[in-house]
Amino acid sequence: MEPGSRLGQGSPLEQGSRLGPGSRPEAVAGRIADAVESLVELWTSSGEMVTPRLSAHQLKALKAVGGRSELNLTELADMVGIALPAASRLCDRLEAAGLVQRVPHPHNRRALQLLLTPQGGRLLTEIGERRTLGLSAVLAAMSPVQRTALDVGLRAFRDARHSPGAGNGADE
Repeated sequence: MEPGSRLGQGSPLEQGSRLGPGSRPEAVAGRIADAVESLVELWTSSGEMVTPRLSAHQLKALKAVGGRSELNLTELADMVGIALPAASRLCDRLEAAGLVQRVPHPHNRRALQLLLTPQGGRLLTEIGERRTLGLSAVLAAMSPVQRTALDVGLRAFRDARHSPGAGNGADE
């Protein structure tokens, strides 16, 4: 068996702090930057390989609209992290493509609600399938131990990212 190919005594996961200066957050961040860029590229390219082609902001907006039953433009701008005028232009493009529609809000006649169209729903499904296929192809090239380590590490990253003091804006 290859060195480091199984979890246990002597593996980097088991060594923990004994790895020395190379295990500091700054050193690890530098080493994983390329992997993160590769993952982001794989993830975002799925929105660029469909018709109509979607930018990262358009895809994020489409997912936000699909994930909420009563979403207005202000909420969408907050969720996507863009200014209200930019969100309005973004919705104009998504609406022109037939992916979302603006309808009167059922409880507030002065407000509009954003809804995903059937075509928008199909596109989100296609993008999700492309992402799964792309990730599966990469994961298939990894050993089971590497896949498990990646799974554990990414889940720990997600949990740490959303914890107080992680620089996520929640405590600022």
